[in-house]
Amino acid sequence: MEVSSFAKSSPLRCSTIAIALSLASCAVGPDFTKPAAPDVSGYTAAPPTNPVATAHVAGGDAQRFINGSDIPADWWTLFHSKQLNALIAEALANNPDLKAAQAALASARETTRAQRGAYLPSVSLGYTASREQDPSGALAPVPSTNAFLYNLYTPQVSVSFVPDVFGLNRRTVESLQARQQAVRYQMIATDITLSTNVAVAAIQQASLQAQIDATRQLVDTGTKIVSILQYQYSKGYASRLDLAAQESQLAQTNATLPPLRLQLAQKRDQLAVLTGHYPSQAPAETIDLSTLQLPTDLPVSLPSKLVEQRPDVLQAEANLHSASAQVGVAIANRLPNITLTGNAGHTGLSVGQTFGPGSGFWNIAASLTAPIFDGGALLHQERAAKANYDEAAAQYRSAVLTAFQNVADTLAALEQDADGLKAAAKADDAAKLALDLSERQWKDGYASQLTLLGAEQAALQARIALVQAQASRFTDTAALFQALGGGWWNATNHQTSSAEPR
Repeated sequence: MEVSSFAKSSPLRCSTIAIALSLASCAVGPDFTKPAAPDVSGYTAAPPTNPVATAHVAGGDAQRFINGSDIPADWWTLFHSKQLNALIAEALANNPDLKAAQAALASARETTRAQRGAYLPSVSLGYTASREQDPSGALAPVPSTNAFLYNLYTPQVSVSFVPDVFGLNRRTVESLQARQQAVRYQMIATDITLSTNVAVAAIQQASLQAQIDATRQLVDTGTKIVSILQYQYSKGYASRLDLAAQESQLAQTNATLPPLRLQLAQKRDQLAVLTGHYPSQAPAETIDLSTLQLPTDLPVSLPSKLVEQRPDVLQAEANLHSASAQVGVAIANRLPNITLTGNAGHTGLSVGQTFGPGSGFWNIAASLTAPIFDGGALLHQERAAKANYDEAAAQYRSAVLTAFQNVADTLAALEQDADGLKAAAKADDAAKLALDLSERQWKDGYASQLTLLGAEQAALQARIALVQAQASRFTDTAALFQALGGGWWNATNHQTSSAEPR
């Protein structure tokens, strides 16, 4: 008999079966039903627009969203960077958080297997050797020799079995198996997050280095401008206001360098730790934004598939399954429990007589225990289990909503990143043109050196904005692969069935 809801549980009928000593077991409590996929057709209110192209700029390729397309497990290879591939491979091999998650999965798997052993009888072998003395005349001596002091040797085999009449063990195994799956999906999430974090950190490291290089050039240019203005001011050709304005601008530019250096050092340290090294052992591999290729075909999983791909959603579903089984465990704990035991062995006054004629003994017993009064402890434990189920259900819905938000945010970011890169590239081109014209005019004597240096400043500032826009497009592309689940189902090391634990 199976009880499919809290209200339809039938302890009385199961009790009748138990009293009749029937071996046909029933599992009390609710049978878990996989939550239905969300009834939505898209991630955003309006269909996302394909990101536009920006010609002759790294990361400026046009991208298109392909609905229903699959995601490769090694999605980072789509950036075509050997350095990035090496960093992620090193992280997957050495990261301690991933190794801890793998160990946690092994522990959960063995815990499940240990509980499955309760389906079978427990058999133990014992051997007792004792020396005894009976009170003289007070009690009849045990041995036929009427000895009051004697040795007694007793080898025996004991068998114990608890029939799973109400499904207590079955629900316990079900709960542990679901927990194992939750740990498995947590490990997969750690794997995907690790790959994404390495990719994003490496891209940001390259971006910060390029920004620092451009900022140093800005400082050099600003220093030249201040030097010229100081000379002009001393000769009366420039005002103190002009000099003060340039000195202020130079100081502000200098002030941007320490935060950039700090962020670069932090990204370097982060990559070292992600790859399993100490900060002093940061990996030598670095990437250049100009060497990265932007993936042009971006898969967009169907909303109904997202809940089957995101490891955090699957982990929440497994937790919900475990909580459902725990309700059955709590109900079964309130019902009678049957234990079957048997013992067989020999006993003798010496080792040689232990297995002699007439030395054997055996016994078989059955016991039934049922809770009568426990101060309401078991009742409240059942209510707590039901409340835990409601909590897990709410957490599952929250995980689904967060997953859809992540995808929607990333789709919007990619669209805006493309527009931002296009605008930054246009500004960069304009600044380069202004610098080129200024150089020509300076060489021909039609423009001052201050005009040329001012054009250099504008060009460097435009370059910094362009580098930031490039990095945003690369990192948000990586974020999309993570938001859609990371393609773990296509990785051979993650293809264990969710129905049967390894």
